[in-house]
Amino acid sequence: MITLVNLNKIYRTKEIETQALENINLNIEEKEFVSIMGPSGCGKSTLLNIIGLLDSPTSGELFLDGVEVSSLSDKVMAKLRNRKLGFVFQNFHLIPALNVLDNVELPLLYRSGVSASERRKKALAVLEKVGLSHRTKHFPTQLSGGQCQRVAIARALIGEPAILLADEPTGNLDSKMGAEIIDILTKLNREGTTIVMVTHDEGVAGKTDRIIRMSDGNIL
Repeated sequence: MITLVNLNKIYRTKEIETQALENINLNIEEKEFVSIMGPSGCGKSTLLNIIGLLDSPTSGELFLDGVEVSSLSDKVMAKLRNRKLGFVFQNFHLIPALNVLDNVELPLLYRSGVSASERRKKALAVLEKVGLSHRTKHFPTQLSGGQCQRVAIARALIGEPAILLADEPTGNLDSKMGAEIIDILTKLNREGTTIVMVTHDEGVAGKTDRIIRMSDGNIL
């Protein structure tokens, strides 16, 4: 599902050059649940952002579901990101002025051919899946951290992505809420979603199929 070949990422300024990723070679299979671990600054989030087409490599190749993506135009890449990928972040990234239902519907506003009624139906279905169908009219400030993360997962799922990318999804949650979020992700994985998750938590990583450990931009 995901293949990286000799992938490098270098950040350059006038004064300094930083190699964030160095010759990364990695295969992630369809329906696999993978966690990425390592100290802060080792390149975990950079790697996740490149897989998610939010950043581009300096060199090397990235294949998503057999398609080499680094040479695609921005427009095609945006379409691929909208249809193939779902994102869950540590800080939720919900829009405070929108209620739960509107936050979840948002990705489908950028997808042509989806009617308002279909958006609403899909949003209600994914909110049911994460146990929040009773909170549709609430706003993010009226929810707990765990509930906000459930909304973020529902929003990531509404486009029916093949790949779900999660960057520290339990990082701002207590252990009970964190366990609930991992249970949701595990269930999604069993239903066929490929999941790549960055985490600092060994207990959380232990729930996944495979742990990829990184240090100084390299996979150990």
